[in-house]
Amino acid sequence: MKVKCLLVDDEPLAIQLLQNHIAQLNTLEVVASCSNAIKAMEILRSTRVDLMFLDIKMPGLTGIDFLKGLKDPPSAIITTAYREYAIEGYELDLVDYLLKPITFERFFLAIDRYLRMKN
Repeated sequence: MKVKCLLVDDEPLAIQLLQNHIAQLNTLEVVASCSNAIKAMEILRSTRVDLMFLDIKMPGLTGIDFLKGLKDPPSAIITTAYREYAIEGYELDLVDYLLKPITFERFFLAIDRYLRMKN
């Protein structure tokens, strides 16, 4: 069974890069993508998501505040250009914290970590 992924980022190029990386792995599938936390909340209410790729700095609600507000969040990997949020992010029991631009090698290591955590 494929891992169902949600991409949440306000930068279209970042979404496209993640989609390209995910397309290279037959264990992952993008079920939805959106540009802010409010839309992500709507998607999570109606769609099964196993793994969420989440930007930190977005209009309105930040990715970290969004995660803190979820009762039963899916596993999450932070994708951001901001190194300074790493400690706060790990306090939220993240799978990983990826700095943009995200190389495929680093992306692959994060997915490997997720799969090992689930097994």
